[in-house]
Amino acid sequence: MLDEALRADAAGRLRAAERDRAPIEPLTDTYPDIDAVDAYEIQLANIRRRLAAGARVYGHKVGLSSPVMQRMMGVDEPDYGHLLDDMVLSQDEPIEAGRYCYPRVEVEIGYVLGAGLPGAGCTEEDVLAATEYVVPSIELIDSRITDWRIRLADTIADNASSAGVILGAARVSPGGLDLADIEAVLYCGDGPFDDSTEITRGNTSAVLGNPTTAVAWLARKVASFGVKLEAGHVVLPGSCTRAVDVRPGDVFRAEFAGLGSVSARFE
Repeated sequence: MLDEALRADAAGRLRAAERDRAPIEPLTDTYPDIDAVDAYEIQLANIRRRLAAGARVYGHKVGLSSPVMQRMMGVDEPDYGHLLDDMVLSQDEPIEAGRYCYPRVEVEIGYVLGAGLPGAGCTEEDVLAATEYVVPSIELIDSRITDWRIRLADTIADNASSAGVILGAARVSPGGLDLADIEAVLYCGDGPFDDSTEITRGNTSAVLGNPTTAVAWLARKVASFGVKLEAGHVVLPGSCTRAVDVRPGDVFRAEFAGLGSVSARFE
């Protein structure tokens, strides 16, 4: 475990890496004693700084929600990060790829809460009752760690490698879909405005068997840090496809069976 001075130093390194688009060596190399508690405190320190500068909490994201990723990281539960309002991106405007270090996109459904969730003891039934609607979404992830050479503490401290979110236009009641069995396909083309080539596909069952389970886990987890999932928040439960690298000129379109689509264009 790290002392407060080392946590502050690590948080400063991550801030500078994001600001200058200059990735740093893994925190797990620089601070060999770092653990998950340190990493969450480092994440929260940078989030509090951004909130103090005027940003607002837009929601949260769950990471490491697939068994494959958990085995790769050597963990038995997901992690989480914050979504702030300055991370919200539009389908209608090009995204500057050069703003990021190593951008990638992931495909997930988003839960938009109409009511706050309980913390300890939150169940899947609580999540479904509180969810106003679900939406198609693309999460933009990035790593401020050189070449994505991350271990668990690296990604947690780095806001769970989150960088942005794009929401589609569809709004569907959670009762109108089997949220644990939605097929999703990601397309990307070879030229400007071409999004015709299938890149990857998956199913929401890849997210802990049911993405609603991931949202309930998140509500319980953040409660231990004094955080609540509130009405109006967007929650991304985890990707149902592999992450795909972004290049300038890429145009992505994610299609969700029964839910609609969402797109992202990079320049």
